[in-house]
Amino acid sequence: MRDAIPVPARFWQDCTIVALVIGVLAWLSIQFARGPGELAAVWFGNGILTGWLMSRRSPQWPAYLAAGFCAEVLARLVAGHPVPYAIAIALANTVEVAIVAIVVRQRIPDIGEPRHWVRAGGIAIAAALVACIVSGLLASAVKALFQQGSFGISFLAWFSAHVVGMVIFATSTVVLQREGRGLFSADGRRVSFVLAMLLVVVVSVLVFSVRYPVLFLAYPPLLLGAFRFRFPGVAVGILVLGLVGSVATALGRGPITLVDELGTAGHVALLQLYIAGACLMTIPVALAMAERKRLNARLRESEQRYRMLTDYSHDVIVRMSPSGERLYVSPSSRDILGWTPMEMLGSRWDLVHPDDRALQRQTMQEVLASGEPRIAVYRVRHKDGHFVWIEAVTRPIPATDGHGMDIIYTGRDISRRVAAEQALEASRDELARLARVDALTGLANRRQFDERVDLALQRLRRHGTPVALMYLDVDHFKRINDTWGHAVGDKVLCSFAERLSRCVRVIDLVARLGGDEFVVVVEDAMLPAAAEAIARKLLAEMHHCIEVEGTALTVTTSIGIGYTVSAVETTALLTTADAALYAAKQAGRNTYRMRAVTDPRYGDELAGL
Repeated sequence: MRDAIPVPARFWQDCTIVALVIGVLAWLSIQFARGPGELAAVWFGNGILTGWLMSRRSPQWPAYLAAGFCAEVLARLVAGHPVPYAIAIALANTVEVAIVAIVVRQRIPDIGEPRHWVRAGGIAIAAALVACIVSGLLASAVKALFQQGSFGISFLAWFSAHVVGMVIFATSTVVLQREGRGLFSADGRRVSFVLAMLLVVVVSVLVFSVRYPVLFLAYPPLLLGAFRFRFPGVAVGILVLGLVGSVATALGRGPITLVDELGTAGHVALLQLYIAGACLMTIPVALAMAERKRLNARLRESEQRYRMLTDYSHDVIVRMSPSGERLYVSPSSRDILGWTPMEMLGSRWDLVHPDDRALQRQTMQEVLASGEPRIAVYRVRHKDGHFVWIEAVTRPIPATDGHGMDIIYTGRDISRRVAAEQALEASRDELARLARVDALTGLANRRQFDERVDLALQRLRRHGTPVALMYLDVDHFKRINDTWGHAVGDKVLCSFAERLSRCVRVIDLVARLGGDEFVVVVEDAMLPAAAEAIARKLLAEMHHCIEVEGTALTVTTSIGIGYTVSAVETTALLTTADAALYAAKQAGRNTYRMRAVTDPRYGDELAGL
């Protein structure tokens, strides 16, 4: 057999508190009611019990309803009501509470959520009207049966008293249950609330202790309580006003009793109208203040989220005026740029790299003109002096004064990305250079040589500029490699390339085709004299020994020069220069020979030896 679920002790304490509050309020209302039956101006207990139920789980409701029912029966018995009458009236009150609580719970499950209060208020009022009609009919029938009173008068008195009590105290109890713990958490707040309610007590007593029409004087303290403390202030203030008014009216005191012709029922009805007027004045104020508090809480939450995003964002967030004056800078500026937000405020154009200031101004103008965001990359000076690359997304936002537009941009440090892109670009340039440069000597390679020869012959066709091609190789280079090794041979080639580069002009191209084969492209109107001058100068230069690892090596070169003054094919020029080199080797090496590809005077004869 499953064990019974234990009920926490606090639940029974809660039920006891409810029974005590309902019983005391019922007894007080009965004691200060006059005339046949109970003509209380306001019935407090049902509204408090309904608000209590709305703050508890539905399965616990029967226990609370039973506690309230028993407490009211006991209060009525103590007041001298017959047992059947006490039970029947208490049952009518219990039915009223149950109807309102069930309807509101079904329509608004989370009644404690402030954003549901406006809708919940409308549903609760409608449910209260229906429930008070039902309970009023039951109670009036019971009174007519037991006390022989007027059914209509009893119904109106009951309905008025219960509607006012339900609307005020059900709502106030729900709010007090949700926020009451924090409402008086500070000592100053508790003292302020007690003083405000004491003011209501004093003014209410004064108003109902004189026979002058000064009922309106009680309203300002009630409004103060509603303004300062919202629904708890309304609930306690109306409770005080109702109790004081009921006691005074029951004793025949106060401004309400000035009209003797109304009788007891009329006085009670007038008191109810007076209390209803107090409700109409204070409840909207309490609702407005509660809504204001909720909106302020949402605003604070939104500001906290915004502040958290800006304060802990790694990006720099800046708000600027159209003139470029910084109005706000997020704390991340210290991490990225070394500057504190205060140091960056104002017109600090000096922080932007001089080459990028025009770009930033142009971006701001485009954003303000188009209303569309823009992305710009520029440099900002770090506090230690170097510049940081910033990628900023700039967009317009409404100005703080409501007139015109400001600019907000979010910038991130992309210095590493820029450095990587620059390194990649440098690598591409280096690869492109290596693809056109001989790795050993640093001279142009065959690829660059082919491009240069083609361009030179194209210029020859367009402008008639003569072109000469010099073929060179190192005499007996294989013997140097075999004797001294390839390392020495490489150093000989490098030294030869250096001397050859010194002998040519800036406009000439020196290239290594491979091995010990070199070539020079010469474009000059003075050909072939210019090519001959280069050849003689190189031969003279090679008379000096090449020092390699402490050994002086005598190195010579053979040179073949092919030239043309008219348009020819590349192959023809290469073949002519190669034939001239062969002729130089046949002549004993360490010399040069020159041939013309086409020459009107000499045909294919040697142009010079």
